[in-house]
Amino acid sequence: MTDLRRCPALTIEPEASIDAANARMIWHGVRLLFITDLQDRILGLITATDILSEKAVQAAEDRRVPRKEVLVRDIMTPRERLEAINIEELRGVKVGHVLATLQRAGRQHAIVVEMHELSFPEKLATFPKASPLQTVRGLFSATQIARQLDVRLPGPSIATTFAELQTLLSH
Repeated sequence: MTDLRRCPALTIEPEASIDAANARMIWHGVRLLFITDLQDRILGLITATDILSEKAVQAAEDRRVPRKEVLVRDIMTPRERLEAINIEELRGVKVGHVLATLQRAGRQHAIVVEMHELSFPEKLATFPKASPLQTVRGLFSATQIARQLDVRLPGPSIATTFAELQTLLSH
């Protein structure tokens, strides 16, 4: 897991262009950026795969703009759709299990969160005395795990003939 207490998360604003996000990723040698608001709250994330995939082309078509005008907010994965693992659930889990879980879920990344309870003063008795808070503590990357385990991740099957395409479609 990339521990975000030791390695600060790279962020970008939702109104940035996807080309700016891609350039930031290349400059820092990463394949993911967190999208944050002005209060540094996580709104979602964007990956190099998102930017280089059909997702960006589709967003340009949907907005009827050139691809260079597609914004991070147009193709990011919103916070509500992120895979999140509670750090408490990771005790005793082997790295290979995390990789297998990411592969089964069809995800490249999963965020790791820590749950907190926020206590309010007694004089605020009209409000709940405690409410849960989440802090993003880390990030799992299937690519990074595979690199560290020295294993090769299976790539998508690509058909080179019509017969192979028919076989892939029938499964």
